Parts: sequence; C-alpha cells; structure tokens
Amino acid sequence: MGHRRTNAPRRGSLGFRPRARAASIVARIRSWPEVEEGPRLLAFAGYKVGMTHAVVVEDWPRAPLYGREVIKPVSIIETPPLYVCAIRAYKRTYDGLKSLSEAWVESPPKDLERVFTVPEKFNVDSALRKIESKLNEVAEFRLIVSCQPRKAGIRKKKPEVFEVKIGGGSIEEQFEYAKKLLGNEVSIKDVFTEGQYVDVISVTKGRGFQGVVKRFGVKILPRWHKHRKGHRRIGSIGPAHPGVMWTIPRAGQLGFHQRTEYNKRILKIGESGDEITPKGGFMHYGVIKGQYVVLEGSVPGPIKRLVKLRYPIRPPENAPKTRPRVVYIHV
Repeated sequence: MGHRRTNAPRRGSLGFRPRARAASIVARIRSWPEVEEGPRLLAFAGYKVGMTHAVVVEDWPRAPLYGREVIKPVSIIETPPLYVCAIRAYKRTYDGLKSLSEAWVESPPKDLERVFTVPEKFNVDSALRKIESKLNEVAEFRLIVSCQPRKAGIRKKKPEVFEVKIGGGSIEEQFEYAKKLLGNEVSIKDVFTEGQYVDVISVTKGRGFQGVVKRFGVKILPRWHKHRKGHRRIGSIGPAHPGVMWTIPRAGQLGFHQRTEYNKRILKIGESGDEITPKGGFMHYGVIKGQYVVLEGSVPGPIKRLVKLRYPIRPPENAPKTRPRVVYIHV
C-alpha cells in the first residue's frame, strides 16, 4: 500500500526553490560577467511598458527562414537616463567583498530624499583623494545610480537606487572612468548597442497564496466518495517520521519571485517614444516620453515593473554580430 501504480514526473522544478516572496520589488543583480573591452557599465534599468510584435529579417545563418521576414514577439522597455550619485570602492577579504570607501556628489537630486536621508554637505574631492590613495587595495568599483521616473511615463516620483559594476580595463582606468561619470547622466546607448544580447533580471507578477494544483500542476483527484477530504490536493504527503520532505508539493506563495532570463536580443534602441507610442498611450502604462528599448521575447514582471538589463553572463555562441533589421513594429 502507498505506492502509486503508474510512474509520473515529479511536480514542479526544484531549480526554482525556494518559492518565497522576493525581498524587494527591485531585483538585485547577484553576479557580474567579465568583459574584455575597456571600462564600461555592465547594467542598465528601465520600466516595462508592454508587449507587441515586430517584423524582423532573420539573420541567423542556420535558421530555416534565413534572409526572410519573420514575426517575433517583442517587449518594450522605457529607459530614462540614470543619474550617477556616487562611486563605491570594494576590497576583497576572506569573507567576500567589503566596502572600502565611497564618494558622493555634492548636490544630489532632491528626489533622493524620498529614499533615504541625504547628507547636507559632502566633500567629494577629499573622498576621491582617499580612494586614490588606496587603489592598491581596491578589488572593483561600482557606481551608485538613481533612476529618474519623472522622465518616464509612469507618473512616479520616488526613484530606485542601486549599484552597477564597472567592468573591463585596469583598476586605474576604472577609477578615471568613474570620476568622469560622477554627477552626470548615463543613457542606454552609452551601455548597450542594437543587436547585443542582454540578461533580463526582474521580479515576476505576484499571484498570492495558491494551492498545489496551480502552484505545482499536480493532478486533480477523482471525485468519488472516498475522496471526500478534497480533490485539489495531493494524495499523500509521505510519512510523518522522520519528517515530511521539503520536495513534497505544498500550498504557498506563487509569483513575486526574482527571476533571470538569459540572452534577450536588443532589436532597437529608440530616441523618442513618439515614434512607437500608439494613440492614447499604452494600456495600463501611458506615453513613452524618452528613450526606449525593444527586446526580443518576453520579460518577467507586470507593466511598470523595474527591469534590469545586464551584460550576458553566458552569451550564445555563433550569434550574429550585425545590427538587426526591423521592418515594422506594431503599435
């Protein structure tokens, strides 16, 4: 007794455990790739606008429809420029990376007060000299950047503040690169180019507390008299001793998980949202005010969710190097 008569695959992938709520609505980039080119920012961020479809000329040489027009689903992300608030230097210790020093701009934007208490005075020159005197201890540099939602079409004031690593080049070159960007704006074209592949990191749609049928896709039990205790449940959770295994499907949180989707191709980087915004604006979003990015495929998260774009950590082999030819974008 207790053994099922037929075989079946396990319910739900263990690769997505734990299925808990994300710690923050803003996704955190936990790993960074290594790049060979000179110093550059390795990530950018924008707000999800929605999805549509585009007609693109297939440029993968081994594709069956190579050289012909194909229809592909695309996601639109509005990418207002990021403001560089500070430079942070990290040193490597036996316990991982630790903050060594940082230098903030003297007059940061007022909207930062909605996030944390902004110091009234900050001697940026003294902080930069302190970092320069400890360059031999620095393992990597990161920029503390702030989004500018006022320049987007989402009707929001409170910005998101996060770190972006500087990759490529030597530590000295990275420091000079960071000093040039401190207190200035960075646009999407300063980081990525059309045709490049990026990793998309975001927090998915939250679906609340759900049962095992929707959460893991288990089979609904037959509706006969011996199943009077329920149908949308699992038949057995296993022995009580030594304990119920954590791999058993149970009800719980579904959605609002941080997810990373690899190798999304940038089909277009637009300068003005007027060329792509439909009459009346995008549903549930509004009007795109500035620069935007058209990505091939879907993007996790609901509309208006902050989406981070990162250099690919495992780029595809034999990917086309040419700029994609977009014939038409439906709006």
